[in-house]
Amino acid sequence: MAFLVALAFILIGASLVCALYFMMHDRGTTKRMVYSLMARVGLSIGLFLFILFAYWMGWIQSTGIPYSD
Repeated sequence: MAFLVALAFILIGASLVCALYFMMHDRGTTKRMVYSLMARVGLSIGLFLFILFAYWMGWIQSTGIPYSD
């Protein structure tokens, strides 16, 4: 499970770096930056939903770390 989450974070970061590259080199002539940012948002939402689903299925549990009031 930790491997999948780490892989998703790496893909999200790579998408962000690609968007930065396209922003600097395309100068607004193409929509590659927009598509890269859309992919990043989609990956982030997908990761969030996957974590919720994994918790619901019992694949992951909360840590039980107490918080102070």
